[in-house]
Amino acid sequence: MIKVLVADDQDAVRSAFTALIDAEDDLEVVAEAADGRAAVERARATSPRVVLMDVRMPVLDGVEATRLICSDGTLLRTRVLVVTTFDLDEHVYGALRAGASGFLLKDVEPEELLRAVRVVAAGDALLAPGITRRLIAEFAARPGTPGAPASGPRQGVCRQGTAQTPPPAVETLTVREREVVRLVARGLTNLEIAAALVISPFTVKTHVSNVLVKLGCRDRAQLVSLAYEQRILRPGER
Repeated sequence: MIKVLVADDQDAVRSAFTALIDAEDDLEVVAEAADGRAAVERARATSPRVVLMDVRMPVLDGVEATRLICSDGTLLRTRVLVVTTFDLDEHVYGALRAGASGFLLKDVEPEELLRAVRVVAAGDALLAPGITRRLIAEFAARPGTPGAPASGPRQGVCRQGTAQTPPPAVETLTVREREVVRLVARGLTNLEIAAALVISPFTVKTHVSNVLVKLGCRDRAQLVSLAYEQRILRPGER
């Protein structure tokens, strides 16, 4: 059973998401929250596998709530899936940097929301190429992006450094690993990367795993963020 926490300040949205999730045999909503502070407290109390996190909430916004959950050593298995009204919201990029594993629009189709919960629960990042890539490309190069992390590594987040002083691990990437990172940052799946590089999907998976370890990233979402920030792939580049 995949335990889910639904955090949104709109009663109707919380009710709709909860009803949809609870109707599934393998999913269960274990808590709801109407603000970011309550989301953090209830996540700590229930240890959900996935948190559906609204961005704009009272008391504590979704970006800071995401940061607190993703940096909590007692919630290492909890993944945050950000839900937003706008597909180019600066605060969503901040949430990705804070440790979120992906995001959805609030008008997402029910089947896609359920798939997203299962994907994130399985430990994968939800990177919809048509939306996530645009968002990261738009805001990654902006200094002072809302939700930017403080200096120094945090639990579960890439050891990112700055655009001027990249983390030393970036320099240790092999040529092939850099190619894989660039394709991940473009939103390609492992199968698509394998086809592009004419290698096996298993080899791609191995490269991605190695890169995540080298760069200290918790998942592909964090890797995409770092790829743009460290100019491994520049916005708009193919």
